[in-house]
Amino acid sequence: MDKSEYDLCVIGGGAAGLVAAAGGAALGAKVALVEKHRLGGDCLWHGCVPSKALLHSARVAHTLRTAALAGLDDTEPGVDLARVMERVRSVIRVIEPNDSPERFRGLGVEVVFGAGRFTAPDRFEVEGRALSAKRFVLATGSRAALPPIAGLDRVPYLTNETLFDLREPVPRLIVIGAGPIGVEMAQAFRRLGSEVDLVEAGSGILPREDADVAAVVRQRLEGEGVRIYCGCPSRSIEGGAGALRLHFTTGEGEEGRLEGSHLLIAAGRRPNLDGLGLEAAGVALENGRLKLDARLRTTNRRIYACGDVAGPYLFTHMAEYQAGIVLRNALFHWPARFNPRAVPWCTFTDPELARVGLSESEAKRAGVPHRVYGFDFAHIDRAVADDATEGRAKLVVAPNGKLLGATLCGPHAGEVIHEYVLALTKGMKVSDLAGVIHVYPTLAQINRRVAELHLKAKLTPGRRRWIQRLFCLGGGNP
Repeated sequence: MDKSEYDLCVIGGGAAGLVAAAGGAALGAKVALVEKHRLGGDCLWHGCVPSKALLHSARVAHTLRTAALAGLDDTEPGVDLARVMERVRSVIRVIEPNDSPERFRGLGVEVVFGAGRFTAPDRFEVEGRALSAKRFVLATGSRAALPPIAGLDRVPYLTNETLFDLREPVPRLIVIGAGPIGVEMAQAFRRLGSEVDLVEAGSGILPREDADVAAVVRQRLEGEGVRIYCGCPSRSIEGGAGALRLHFTTGEGEEGRLEGSHLLIAAGRRPNLDGLGLEAAGVALENGRLKLDARLRTTNRRIYACGDVAGPYLFTHMAEYQAGIVLRNALFHWPARFNPRAVPWCTFTDPELARVGLSESEAKRAGVPHRVYGFDFAHIDRAVADDATEGRAKLVVAPNGKLLGATLCGPHAGEVIHEYVLALTKGMKVSDLAGVIHVYPTLAQINRRVAELHLKAKLTPGRRRWIQRLFCLGGGNP
């Protein structure tokens, strides 16, 4: 009989760990939650919450600056970055109690602070205390990856973990990396008055997205004054606080140089696995990441993983979803499996770019039979009224009419995408979306309008003539 002290020991107090710990306790398990710093994780302190609060301030500044588009007088906002960042901190303070140690202790979770490591396959030691459990959950998150740029270790630089501690003005910001974090922060700081240079080694921004929709975001950023350098790997950096010089190679193979007051590194993430004693636990890595099966078990069957440390999608909503899978497997031996087919995500630029399922480029690379239907926000009345007509909806559809994927680039895309998430989750056909009544005038009408294109494509001239003969219709050519 297992004499372990706990049913479940969760290592890491970010989104994944908190959901696993709270869920385990609610289901009647005896749970220990280990965190070396503070509860809340990257999302609360350095990620989703502060970045979206900063984006809100930036959007307000942009709205004031472009008020003439709404028939009002433009106003150049006075931006005090210290005040803006204090407002960001106030948002964190409002949300923080939801992740407080007191709340989780009230749920019956024992919260243990301190750095720890496995000393055996069934033992985790924290500050000299050995914790034993029937099952363990690794939820240690991720951190900013540092690219191999000569001199980076000798100059001051920012990552998402230090960016929101800024209080001094940022006259000129260099951003390395044009993934979601890089493009969001580039636009935010530009709207808050900074000169911004965005440098990307790859061929374009937002490399996981279709080039045509990523181009919509790029056009907006450049229209607002962000200078973008793609296909330009960074070589070296030098200088000091307030006076940095980045050397890079241009797409033509020539040397380029940028000067800036601040440097933000946004070149990807790496899992937090250092110092955990994984060898002693019998947990194997593969290419620097945890080797996991579909039930999110490591090579030690009593140790599971969820959230950023598990991957492959580094989103808070994915962390919560994976925590649910882990709980079903770890506590009930229910063979729940990770299914990435209907994972949505959104880059919160303006316009937003959201996606779920296969993109057009992914379907082509995989050789999946498909058709693509697109509809522009410029033809949606609410978008016209809101002066938010940039972008479009794209559907990737199987020959039998089932939805394979959807991409939205436009206003509030992160909100509008969820109709497609449900459709993918339930295996619905595009015709199901076309038959749903949508409130007028709303942005969500684009979901019906693009779905209708699939129905119109099925109405071939031959089918139309057959309908005319069958029902004695006398119309002319459409």
